[in-house]
Amino acid sequence: MRGVQADLVIRAPRAIIDGRERPAVVSVREGRIVAVDAFDAAAGDGGDGGADGARVVELTDDEVLLPGLVDTHVHVNEPGRTDWEGFDSATRAAAAGGVTTIIDMPLNSIPSTVTVDALRAKQEVAAPQVHVDVGFWGGAVPDHLSDIEALHEAGVFGFKCFLADSGVEEFPPLDPDQFRAAMTKTARLGALLIVHAEDAGTLEAAVPASGRAYGDFLASRPPTAEDVAIGLVIDVTRETGGRSHVLHLSSASALGSLHAARAEGLDLSVESCPHYLALDADEIADGATQFKCCPPIRDHTNQDELWAGLAAGDIDFVVSDHSPSTADLKQFDVGDFGLAWGGIASLQLGLPAMWSAARERGHTLADVVRWMATATADRVGLTHKGRLAVGADADFVVFAPEEEWVVDVTALHHKNPVSAWADHNLHGQVRQTWLHGIPITNDSAPGGRLLTRGQR
Repeated sequence: MRGVQADLVIRAPRAIIDGRERPAVVSVREGRIVAVDAFDAAAGDGGDGGADGARVVELTDDEVLLPGLVDTHVHVNEPGRTDWEGFDSATRAAAAGGVTTIIDMPLNSIPSTVTVDALRAKQEVAAPQVHVDVGFWGGAVPDHLSDIEALHEAGVFGFKCFLADSGVEEFPPLDPDQFRAAMTKTARLGALLIVHAEDAGTLEAAVPASGRAYGDFLASRPPTAEDVAIGLVIDVTRETGGRSHVLHLSSASALGSLHAARAEGLDLSVESCPHYLALDADEIADGATQFKCCPPIRDHTNQDELWAGLAAGDIDFVVSDHSPSTADLKQFDVGDFGLAWGGIASLQLGLPAMWSAARERGHTLADVVRWMATATADRVGLTHKGRLAVGADADFVVFAPEEEWVVDVTALHHKNPVSAWADHNLHGQVRQTWLHGIPITNDSAPGGRLLTRGQR
């Protein structure tokens, strides 16, 4: 901190900086990082009254200082379906899980974020409630392609579309011609088009989902549905020169075509999720509809290939796809995968779930930070987040990577105690989360900000 005026100094024997773990002293002024120094650069007393009047926080040897995670795939559902989730509960859960920035999906709120008026309504209800920073995706649906330009001007981070049924009638899918029209518009704007890539025709030809057998549900969403849809995304990205992103990749058989498309120079990115990387079909019992999501959790061999794609850089990052619901929508009384809502609530659990799986495969905590903080932030233009660097927002996570615990869904901040992670043993506990240099506690007033694209 030599020569730097700071109001907060964090002394961390272990911190993730520039892609590796090392000791560091991180100095903060007015919510931003102003210095990252060697560990012996400043002395602290472990409390208030450090050098230059700064508050000094000393981390213990079993704690690692991480940048706040950036989760770009979260369904908050407010307004309209706030019995499923809402901005207060979702952002409390995010903070408890080390996530300091989320980008909210345009569905399953009512109305969907497909017009500027709908965006303003969502921002108005969110503003007094958020405990972390929140941005918004716009939606690309057949009757509102003409609204894309206005939503882009209003500051959404890009546009989401489906190539198959979304599960809610107010957010219909695009057919191939409509998809081309949408990406032609987003390419002209330089906007990102993010795609739920399952092919409607392939799904219609498959055996419909019905009954308690997970194997039957898996057969109803075959890998070819993803592979065909991803082929369309690649073709249209090439044709239009647009920017595209494949959401929640589940099918490892698509990795070859994705690798080739990126090698060709197409502006195409790919995400996956902790449930695809840490859960597999072999452990899902018949009737266990808490595991239903679309695309589905596939077998262990597929999972191994997803990890290989992540390690090789063919998958860019990992996000939660937090998609909660009330317990009754999961149809636990009958356990019918055809009737149950498809979605996994995991916003508070993504970091420990991902770290638990990554450590077993020889990956480091620095890898997890890259996949869940830096790369996500960079793809949506939030380059002042997701890193411990001078000029970045002072969004921090104090993480104890060796601490083991068992998930009690009733103790989470999610509005409904329903999750595929219930009773799982995980490594890694978030001990504290800081937003703009201020610790978030259970008693904290909402201190998050609403973000727009290009905002600093």
